[in-house]
Amino acid sequence: MLNPIAIALVKVHITPNVLSLTGIVLAFISAFLYYNEDLWLAASLLLVSGFLDALDGAVARAGRKVTKFGGFLDSLLDRYADSAVIVAIIIAGLCDLLFGLAALIGTLLVSYSRARAESEGIQMSGIGLMERAERIVLLVVASFLNVLWIAIILLALLTNVTVIHRAVYAWRNLRH
Repeated sequence: MLNPIAIALVKVHITPNVLSLTGIVLAFISAFLYYNEDLWLAASLLLVSGFLDALDGAVARAGRKVTKFGGFLDSLLDRYADSAVIVAIIIAGLCDLLFGLAALIGTLLVSYSRARAESEGIQMSGIGLMERAERIVLLVVASFLNVLWIAIILLALLTNVTVIHRAVYAWRNLRH
């Protein structure tokens, strides 16, 4: 679905790293807007940031610019984006502190568990409920409905369930 857009961006010399950097800037602006409790605009920018995150990989593939460093940079910037948004929500008092911290920890460990398992040769794509796209959609929808605190509770629970699911999956594949 992203391929036609990716091909068009390659033709006008937009690089994957430009999309990644634009995405992180939008995520930080989104975090600032969450901090200022402007939920609609924060959610809108978070959605655009997430779209650019999906698009950067498609542009890399379409432009034959896939590199190990590009994948590393993309993943690193995603963790900064996720952390900035959740921390802003916590600091703004838009959620309970403990649920916010549990959501932050779970969010980071979802990504870490995937990276660590894949470094051992286990493919983790599709394992668990709360990958990055699902987390962004949950936050955006909850922001538009003004029930962000519910999204944080769900993130606190479901990200950590995802980590446990991935840990069990890794254990099953690594125990021999």
